[in-house]
Amino acid sequence: MSKAMKENGEYKNNFVNKKNIITAAVIIGVYILIVVLTEGGVLNRQAKSLLVPIGINIILAVSLNLVTGFLGELSLGHAGFMAIGAYTGAIFTIYANMPEFAEFLLGILLGGIAAAVFGFLIGVPVLRLKGDYLAIVTLGFGEIIRSIVNFMGITGGAMGLKQIPRYSNYTWTYIIMVITLLFITNLVNSRYGRIIRSIRDNYIAAESIGIKVSRYKTMAFVIAAFFAGVAGVLYGHNLSIVKPGDFDYNKSIEILVIVVLGGMGSVKGSVIAAVILTILPEMLRATDDFRMFLYAVVLIAMMLFNSSGFRTRLEESGKLPKLSLPVKLKAK
Repeated sequence: MSKAMKENGEYKNNFVNKKNIITAAVIIGVYILIVVLTEGGVLNRQAKSLLVPIGINIILAVSLNLVTGFLGELSLGHAGFMAIGAYTGAIFTIYANMPEFAEFLLGILLGGIAAAVFGFLIGVPVLRLKGDYLAIVTLGFGEIIRSIVNFMGITGGAMGLKQIPRYSNYTWTYIIMVITLLFITNLVNSRYGRIIRSIRDNYIAAESIGIKVSRYKTMAFVIAAFFAGVAGVLYGHNLSIVKPGDFDYNKSIEILVIVVLGGMGSVKGSVIAAVILTILPEMLRATDDFRMFLYAVVLIAMMLFNSSGFRTRLEESGKLPKLSLPVKLKAK
């Protein structure tokens, strides 16, 4: 603190400021609004059932964006980390004899930690690869995890792990989603986030100034794996059953599509895209056989708009919130 501030008796608190107060008010306001709409009967049963999946997809998209968007490494193994978290958390809550709150909280932490441990074990050797090679190896990792749980007795094999307690609800999902957003946002805006982005832009230059590239790559990979595992725990305790087929490569591609649509390197974009791509299939369900066709058409149209000059003009005019433009992945 400066002498002038001390003399005037003014102490600036970096945490309690206008921006953080507004953020806290928005977080609480959105939660209360959804609760009021839910309890008041405004949202129908279908809309209520989408609240938890939306939160899960936001967690998955934002965590993958840390690796793909901010670090610039194409990873296709996010579903594998999600599976590790889902099965770890589910097995714990099935066999643990504890109060619901403590049981689920420990299950979430264990699922995230288990995924983070595998993220570290895979990340140390795999992140030495670049570009397409890394994508193929992480895709293979996800398929290996799915194949292992497919043949393990404790996971229920191909029939799936059943009788998982339905602990996931809107409140749990919202709290964890907010924690994820705050953590990732503060991370990418911190010194560590600037280092991660510098590695994305030019890893040779980063190495030349003394940045330990491998260490920060592994750190980002482990953090993303942790939150993917947490999302997996929420997923399993929402459906009450998890199967190996839920975590195939299509799931990793689905998460990647959300990240790309929202703009790689944009946390806000990932949130918006996750909401849209979770709700859109349900909106198109009434079209029966044409549902996936229309979904693909809408997705292509949104991608074209996302990279168009029309969007740029809307952003400059203030009619559209400005989002980060997609970052081109470089084959380093």
